[in-house]
Amino acid sequence: MTEPITLRELEGLDVEILKGVGEKRKAALHEFGIDNVLELLTTYPRRWVDRTAEARVSDLVPGQEALVLVEVRSVSKRPMKGGRTMVSVSVGDGTGRLTATFFNQPWRAKQMYEGLHVAMFGKADMYKGALQMTNPIVDLIGDRTGRIVPIYPQSEKANVSTWELAGWIENALERCKVRGLLDPVPQQVCETYGLVDRTTALWGIHLPDTLARKDDARKRLAFDELLRVQLVLVARKRAFERDSTGIRHEVGGELQKRFVAALPFPLTSAQARVIGEIETDLQGPHPMHRLLQGDVGSGKTVVAVAAMLAAVQGGHQGALMAPTEVLAEQHFVGVTRLLDGLQVPDPNNLFGDRQLRVELLTSRVTGDRRKQLLSDLASGQIDVLIGTHALIQDGVQFASLGVVVIDEQHRFGVEQRAALGKKGADASTPDVLVMTATPIPRTAAMTVYGDLDVSVLDELPPGRTPIVTKWAAGPLLEQMMWGEMRDAVAAGQQGFVVCPLIEESDKLEVASAEQVFERLGQEELQGLRLGLLHGRMSSNDKEETMNKFRDRELDVLVATTVIEVGVDVPNATMMVVLDADRFGIAQLHQLRGRVGRGKIASKCWLQTSDPETSSPRVDALVDSTDGFYLAEVDLELRGEGTIMNTAQKGASDLKLASLRRDRDLIDMAREAAFSIVDSDPTLGGHAGLRDELELLLTPEEEEFLFKS
Repeated sequence: MTEPITLRELEGLDVEILKGVGEKRKAALHEFGIDNVLELLTTYPRRWVDRTAEARVSDLVPGQEALVLVEVRSVSKRPMKGGRTMVSVSVGDGTGRLTATFFNQPWRAKQMYEGLHVAMFGKADMYKGALQMTNPIVDLIGDRTGRIVPIYPQSEKANVSTWELAGWIENALERCKVRGLLDPVPQQVCETYGLVDRTTALWGIHLPDTLARKDDARKRLAFDELLRVQLVLVARKRAFERDSTGIRHEVGGELQKRFVAALPFPLTSAQARVIGEIETDLQGPHPMHRLLQGDVGSGKTVVAVAAMLAAVQGGHQGALMAPTEVLAEQHFVGVTRLLDGLQVPDPNNLFGDRQLRVELLTSRVTGDRRKQLLSDLASGQIDVLIGTHALIQDGVQFASLGVVVIDEQHRFGVEQRAALGKKGADASTPDVLVMTATPIPRTAAMTVYGDLDVSVLDELPPGRTPIVTKWAAGPLLEQMMWGEMRDAVAAGQQGFVVCPLIEESDKLEVASAEQVFERLGQEELQGLRLGLLHGRMSSNDKEETMNKFRDRELDVLVATTVIEVGVDVPNATMMVVLDADRFGIAQLHQLRGRVGRGKIASKCWLQTSDPETSSPRVDALVDSTDGFYLAEVDLELRGEGTIMNTAQKGASDLKLASLRRDRDLIDMAREAAFSIVDSDPTLGGHAGLRDELELLLTPEEEEFLFKS
């Protein structure tokens, strides 16, 4: 065979064909997660040591961390009190000697032996006049010569060393030389983005002769990972556009003008920009498929209503679907208020105008009322319908559904999106606008929501007061926190107390909320009117409690995270989150967004169980109220998670590409994916790329990418 080698061929080669891999090493590699040559070549170094730049033992400065490449001179092990052990390893490099001391790591005595070459990273200290490192990080590198030494992930369990991996990888690359490796990315794309070819990249990542070569190699291989993801998303997006007939809406009509003119405040420039982006979609031949990201309180509802009114203007209907009944009812109250008194221009009407009709459909609407509502919906007498997933049940039929708004996208799967899309009476697919108040870093949005166009509301409307966030560290500050809650109530305002999140158990969370409710009523907030809200209450009880709170019959609402999404009470100006260090950044930001919704300055206190140690998440919330900044911090702290599936948090299945560091590469990969898919929608002319997508992404992973 003379054709270049494909990734599929490499996957078909068992590691036992490599020099030095017998049954024992094959079993060790299997334990490590490597069974074939492709898995071996895509096991990348986790760092590289520049042998020309590392410190020598004579250069070590006490108190400073450094990396030294040394040879083991002697190893000794001795028992200590309480069954513990200490291993002392004497090492040197020709310029000096150093002792590495390992406590409670007895296996180090077997791992290291005289003559072994290791990279050691740690803080050097003086002990009895000599240099010492305590529990340093050790990488066994063998006597590797090259100027740049790759250090691979190591597994104590699998017992595979970094120099063994390096040797097998070099052997595999050498044996690929004759036929060369297939590079399926078009030459034009590589030239446009300054990418080296794949063979150069694989040699450059594993055996670089300079750090610049390693950087070029990483850029190319990370680009390949991102391109595969983007090709799937872009192909899905284009297929959706191709296979769906959209409604060409007329935008900027009299109804929308009346709506904007009647608003009690002018649109922010961000709202005007996003409405413009949506209107461009609505006029086009393809159905809109857009994600609207906006921080808590950025005015997403106004944008959503403007989009639905474009449908109503042309004789179609709008629908707004929310994940919970509480949120659907709240949207209904808010949208009805926004549209109060708005007349629809109607040439068929004797008076030239008719009243706009907005209705609510949830599981609580039953009997004759429900029958009448469904009949009016099917005959076109309802303009805008707001509801929960009840909107997509059988028996709900629109006369002509034009625009669908889905709130809090991450709570809806692709099936529900599709079911709502089929609710139009004719063959045309309604335009879909997905809203989320969970800010997603732009890179993650492009990668996870890549089948949607993304619009961002990055400006708060006038009149929204910033929220001051404080950390309650210790009893004195906690006393001050409860004092401020009492002061706010005395001034006629209201507050929330959010109970700690207890993993794994609804029951425990409810019990915890009930305990806090009892304690506060008897101690810190004695004499105030307290209400309790948690997830195990019936819908009617929840609604009754919320209505009492809205109507100011309660001063403080003690709640679990059921208030996280969408509870809107402008008179609530104080929030206390107990055990805040148990919550994630996004959740704390969502919770905090329940206050600061009116004209009065609001406060949020974050109490933590350990007053001595601050949490980086709590620190981030005290520092900033910008949801997009916090989303970036969150990504940094949490790790990127797997993009393709939800199997594990924090371990990214992009081996080299990073959503945090590689923004430019994500842009490039997306641009390249559009250029490839637009000229070749089924990738028939890019057989190598198509084969790699089928090889490396399972249908389930492709589906997950589309669903996310």
